[in-house]
Amino acid sequence: MAPTRPGDYHGEMSDNTMAAGVAPTASPAATAAISASANSTTFAVILSLSFCHLLNDMMQSLVPALYPILKDSYALSFGQIGLITLAFQCTASMLQPVVGMYTDRKPQPYSLMVGMGFTLVGLLLMSRADTYPLILFAAALIGMGSSVFHPEASRVARMAAGGRYGLAQSLFQVGGNMGSAAGPLLAAFIVVPAGQQSIVWFSGAAFVAMAVLFQVGGWYSRRRAESKVAAKPAARSKAGAPTTSPLSRRRVGFAIAILVALLFSKNVYSASLGSYFTFYLISKFGIEVQTAQLFLFAFLVGIVMGTIAGGIVGDKVGRIPVMWFSIVGALPFALMLPYANLFWTGVLAVAVAMIMASAFSAILVYAQELLPGRVGLVSGMFFGFSFGLGGLGAAALGQLADMTSIDIVYKATPFLLLLGLLTAFLPRHPGRPA
Repeated sequence: MAPTRPGDYHGEMSDNTMAAGVAPTASPAATAAISASANSTTFAVILSLSFCHLLNDMMQSLVPALYPILKDSYALSFGQIGLITLAFQCTASMLQPVVGMYTDRKPQPYSLMVGMGFTLVGLLLMSRADTYPLILFAAALIGMGSSVFHPEASRVARMAAGGRYGLAQSLFQVGGNMGSAAGPLLAAFIVVPAGQQSIVWFSGAAFVAMAVLFQVGGWYSRRRAESKVAAKPAARSKAGAPTTSPLSRRRVGFAIAILVALLFSKNVYSASLGSYFTFYLISKFGIEVQTAQLFLFAFLVGIVMGTIAGGIVGDKVGRIPVMWFSIVGALPFALMLPYANLFWTGVLAVAVAMIMASAFSAILVYAQELLPGRVGLVSGMFFGFSFGLGGLGAAALGQLADMTSIDIVYKATPFLLLLGLLTAFLPRHPGRPA
């Protein structure tokens, strides 16, 4: 059973007893019985969220998987490809913190379905878009779907975590990583042969996700009702418990700025691989589009493996060691990648993906602990920064590739990972390993 922490969200139950919605005055036998049931229920909720994250990000990942088709069909430049990425990622970036801040005050259990609906509409429109402005609009709608889905889903995952916040966030995040990995694979065998219109076939996944999220929304609503019942005796037993960060506002702001810099270095480099890796492989090694998509799939599978490992290790050894390893540890492999042959390019790309992916859950949980009671805002802000920084990076790297070459992009971007040295300035929480 995890102890109550200052970073726990004020409306959540941070231990197994409270997770069951039981007041502290309940008998030990009743508490144990209900806690066992609650653990099973909350684990199912986390896996349901992870599954829906998989479906959501699978649909979203079809957009970058379409880039080679869109580039050839509409004679787009690398800069225009980057702007498509910017359109759907920056929509999510701008709206996610707003959604998170609003739901911190007024949680919306069924808003998860609404977010999936935006993704569905954007995907349907993308399948029929025949002009560049319409493609940009469809991409922006898909970004709006993420802006609604991610902050509230992250809050529910933390609510169901039972104190193992790193594991809960990594399980939630890995669903999205698996969905992102599935996109290029589906594109290689379905979308590339059948064309742009074929992505409409995946709209059924959105309806499945909406049905699952309706059930999650019901659990969320019931959990909030139970929390209100248990909150009164819990408040009396924990009078004087801190509800704000033990650090000063200045130190919290400084730490948040460092975390954003870490995300910047991580996501801009990831954008160079996620958005342009297929083009790089085709240009340098002359392979077919389907083969290049398989290499991209392997890279995204590496992200899945790294995300799970990062969450588990972060709960055991602390967030800061994971951040050190994930940002700085990837640098040697990233520097070698532009000079490798085809086989070793694939190996190095997977290694970089695994190491860098371990950072996200550690960064997110660390930020949530810096700003207790602001789970929605923090989740929206950092998921938003992830999308937005990746979009800005993709657009900038596309312009750089147009002006020079795609090979120059892969030689220059690894040096961004040196920003990981800023981890040394992150404060440690009093009495905590991270």
